[in-house]
Formats: sequence, structure tokens, C-alpha cells
Amino acid sequence: MNLKQLAELLELSQTTISRALNGYPEVGERTRRRVLEAAHRHGYKPNSNARKLATGRAGSIGYVLPVGRNVDLDPHFVEFLSGLGEHALSRDVDLSLTPAVLERESEAYRRIASSRSVDGVYLSSLRNDEQRIALVRNLGIPFLAHGRSLAPSEGYAFLDIDNEGAFYNAARLLLQLGHTRLAFINGDTDFAFAVHRLNGVRRALAEHGLPETAVAHHSAAMNEENGFRLAMALFRDAGSETRPTGVLSASMFTTLGIVRCFNQLKLRMPDDVSIITHDDVFPFLKPESFTVPLSTTRSSIRAAGARVCERLVDIISGVETGSVQEVWPVELIVRATTGPAPAARRPARKSPAEAAE
Repeated sequence: MNLKQLAELLELSQTTISRALNGYPEVGERTRRRVLEAAHRHGYKPNSNARKLATGRAGSIGYVLPVGRNVDLDPHFVEFLSGLGEHALSRDVDLSLTPAVLERESEAYRRIASSRSVDGVYLSSLRNDEQRIALVRNLGIPFLAHGRSLAPSEGYAFLDIDNEGAFYNAARLLLQLGHTRLAFINGDTDFAFAVHRLNGVRRALAEHGLPETAVAHHSAAMNEENGFRLAMALFRDAGSETRPTGVLSASMFTTLGIVRCFNQLKLRMPDDVSIITHDDVFPFLKPESFTVPLSTTRSSIRAAGARVCERLVDIISGVETGSVQEVWPVELIVRATTGPAPAARRPARKSPAEAAE
């Protein structure tokens, strides 16, 4: 079935059909739904080249992919991209990746703008002093940020999770369980999400009257090797009176290394040490699959990818306007790795004869 036949079937103009299929805001929701259902039922697929000519759009959304010797492919990104791709397929939108080294990132955005190869871009891994927002705005590229910078967030649309609230709740739980010596193996604090998480931990400490020094904070890329290395530095040579009794971890991948350290040092969870990690609901790495099921702060990064795609397409088509700022709450799931702080070891009681001496 072609566009003309679909228009005749629904007794609508071809222009209305085209605008409904491409998400124009002037088409009512009821009409849009009717057109989409009929197109699906009759197997109508718009001609991509004709659509580009008719709408002036590329039919694609883009992402500048950081590459280089010092850049690791983050499993979080792969899961995010899966959700993004699934929703893009449902909206008949293509994805375009533009690789660029960090030093030449701005050139990549300028190429995108001049070539008009995509209709909009999403920004991720926002840094504390984010420069890309001003850049893409000046280039006239529609965009959506996945995350927030530390600079004032007014004036741009974003989707983020409540990183500060997540780690505030996790730290508060450990403090309520009697843990006063905490360790936080965080992500790289060049990125805003890691700073927000640290702020949450510090807020919980302040509410319990503890100084910031009550948490041993370490910042590094979130992977297994860094988790193992930093946990070893914290626990290998520390005695039971000085080592942390509660650990916060920024990622399931970091936690793989932390748990490996605990196993080598024969530290039991939660008898010797409690741990809470951030869990992005990976289908291939589940908290329940660990020998001791992990307590987690939970938020689906795949769902975030789908939502970013949905909103970016709506921004491009004009359905979403203004600087909509969406922050998702994060669940705290308590499992078997979290328990009361180990009781302080008491010195052995002297016999009456020893006491007399």
C-alpha cells in the first residue's frame, strides 16, 4: 500500500497522513493514532528518501562516540544503546554514530551541523564544566542531555536519575545499621554524576553528625580491575578496628572486583563488611547471581535509553517544547550483603587473680 492508497482508505489528505507518521504536533493525537494503526495493519512503510524530501529531515538521531587509546567501551553505554535502538526502531528512526577523539569532539559536531546528517543529537557523560551544551545550541542542533552538568541546569532539556538521592539513601541505611567507617569506591569525579553521588554520601554523614573523613572516598573509572585494586588498598593491611565496615560502590562492574578482593582476604558479607552497589539492571549481571545477593540502588539504563530516544524524537518534531527536565527516582533494594556493623571487639576479661595483681 502506498501513501495515496492509505490516504484514500482513511479519507484523509496525503499531507495529513505524512505529518501524522512523522510526528508533527499540529496533527491531533486521535488522528495520529488512527493513522499509525492503519499503517501497521496494512503494512505501509514510508519511502525514506521521499520522506526526507517532504520533511527536510534526515530521519536519524546522532551521537558523537568518544574513541581513543584511553577510552574504554563502557558496558553501561551498550545497555543504554540497546534501549535507544529498540525505541528508534518503533519510531522508524535511524541511529548515527560519529567517532571522535576527545580533543577533536567539537569538530565532529560542526561536521554534523554542516552536513545535516542527523536531525538531533543526545549528549551523555556530562562533565562538571560541560562545554557541549553551548556548542550544539550555537550550531542549531536539537539535543537532549542524558544527565546534568554541575553548572546551573536551567535552559536545556535533560533526563537524569537522582544520583544524589540514591547514594544518600544507601549511606543513610549503613549509618542507621551502626556503620561509622565507610568506604565509597566512586566513578570518575570529572563527571557530574559521580560528584552528585558523593554529595549524597556527605549529606547522610552530616545528618548523623559525622565528618566527611568518616568515608574513605576513591574515584576511578568503573571497572572490575579498579574495584579490586582500590578494595585491596583499603582492606589488605587494615586491622579490624580501622578498616571500613560499610562499602558503597558506584557500579556492578566495580563491585565484581571488590567482591573478588573480599574473597581473597576471606572477608564475609555482611558479617565482616556490608556493601551496597549501584545496579543498572543488566540482564547478564544480576545482583541475585552473586554468592551473597547484593544490596543495590536500582535504575534501568536500558529504559533510560528508550526514553531519551522518545523525547529526542518529540523535540525534533516539535511535540516537546521548552526545557523539560526529567529526574527519575532510584530504588534501594536491600538484600543479603547489608547488615548491622560488626560489634567492636572487647578485650578478654581478666580473672579475679589477674585483676588483683
